[in-house]
Amino acid sequence: MDSKRIGIMGGTFDPIHFGHLVIANEVLDQYHMEKIIFIPAGNPPHKKDSKASSIDRYIMTNLATLSNDKFEVSNIELIKKEKSYTINTLLVLREIYKDAEIYFITGADAIIELPNWYEFKSIIKLCKFIAVTRPDYNTHEIKEKIQSIIDIYQGQIELLKVPMLQISSTEIRNRIKNNRTAKYLLPEVVEQYIVKNNLYGDNNE
Repeated sequence: MDSKRIGIMGGTFDPIHFGHLVIANEVLDQYHMEKIIFIPAGNPPHKKDSKASSIDRYIMTNLATLSNDKFEVSNIELIKKEKSYTINTLLVLREIYKDAEIYFITGADAIIELPNWYEFKSIIKLCKFIAVTRPDYNTHEIKEKIQSIIDIYQGQIELLKVPMLQISSTEIRNRIKNNRTAKYLLPEVVEQYIVKNNLYGDNNE
């Protein structure tokens, strides 16, 4: 019997948008995943403070994923006060999903920085990686760097081209701050939550 496949998609999701959802759904479809778990970052060591609160980001991620019964949201990193390191999150998930194959989904640009991640050599033993890139992206250099990581560290990394939308959370926040529309860049229910709670305005900077 084949092992269950669980996809892990982390991020600040500040806010979550259609780009995130397109990637998750493509991985779900192409890899026949049991489910995709979205994990909003709590206190990531590599990023500045989020603009929205952790609870707002958690709620928005839940709202955005409600319509897909194979999408799940975890607060595993949000309940921690200390820095959220990937190794710690994976160790907890490995205990929960003992018999599953865990796939960590992230951008190809982040994948080539893997050797710089905290406890990287332990991380590659706990999961497989899906490096996401756009179909029109020149992947030759990235492929070489990924292959080098595989050869040196025996990691399991697969490159997946996804028809991603050119959307970023930063762009959405800037649009809202400048009273410009963000409609059709993110789920309507998330947009309504942002407006109702006055997120990303001048008073939130």
